Amino acid sequence: MAAEVISGTKVAEEIRAELKEKTKEIKEKKGITPGLALVRVGEDPASVSYVSGKTKASEEIGIFSETIVYPESASEEQLLAKIDELNKDSRFHGILVQLPLPKHINADKVLEAIDPRKDVDGFHPVNVGRLLIGDPYFMPCTPRGVQELLIRSGNSPEGKHVVVCGRSNIVGKPVMAILMQKQKGANATVTVVHTGTKDMASIVRLGDIVIAAMGAPQVIKADMIKDGAVVIDVGVNRIPDATKKSGFRLVGDVDFEPVSQKAKAITPVPGGVGPMTVTMLMANTVRAAEQQAK
Repeated sequence: MAAEVISGTKVAEEIRAELKEKTKEIKEKKGITPGLALVRVGEDPASVSYVSGKTKASEEIGIFSETIVYPESASEEQLLAKIDELNKDSRFHGILVQLPLPKHINADKVLEAIDPRKDVDGFHPVNVGRLLIGDPYFMPCTPRGVQELLIRSGNSPEGKHVVVCGRSNIVGKPVMAILMQKQKGANATVTVVHTGTKDMASIVRLGDIVIAAMGAPQVIKADMIKDGAVVIDVGVNRIPDATKKSGFRLVGDVDFEPVSQKAKAITPVPGGVGPMTVTMLMANTVRAAEQQAK
């Protein structure tokens, strides 16, 4: 029997409707409009597209957003001065610097300059540390989106064995930290496999829930998934496809068709985890406004 397809698009719409209500409430009761500052350096087409997607989502929810664009040649000092200014600007409850940054700018230094209470991406070392002890200001957007997808699709990780494939700082490590916490919607036994794991397939096969975040096309095959497992595919990879006008198509880290014949539920690529990432950024911005209002 084919797996149920978990639509991230549908879940993201639900959450955005809730956030719209919440934003309205904050405006009416506290006289505050949640504000998000988006900083972009250069004209990288992917970055331009991501930032415009975030602006559109802000408008839809009622969040005030402003995009600050610097040329590729901007200096690290200029960027750090701007972040300092935004940290002090009460109109903005969240600050996001779009990555990647040009090579002459130290991205870690820039991210660390953001006030942790305005770090709606959840990448500041303070937030990473707080996440590990189970008390984050904000959770990183993609891992939090994964958790929401599991909970809202009726596949709560509580008491389950979750196998995370990949150990990046953006997905693998934080999703492990989120799902192992002694909290509702978490409380899972989490195993992390990666490029240094021997006989990865036999470990992945133990997962009640498998989260694929390795950044390699279709590496998770059907023989690695146990019958009835839930599969969350975080990967987005371009592979050549002569039938497409663009010459490529997008696939995940999971070999979708064969795996969906064995899994109980699976997320598609595109339309799975992707729409959740921006939605969770909006949720973090609204939360930041609430916290700062206190």
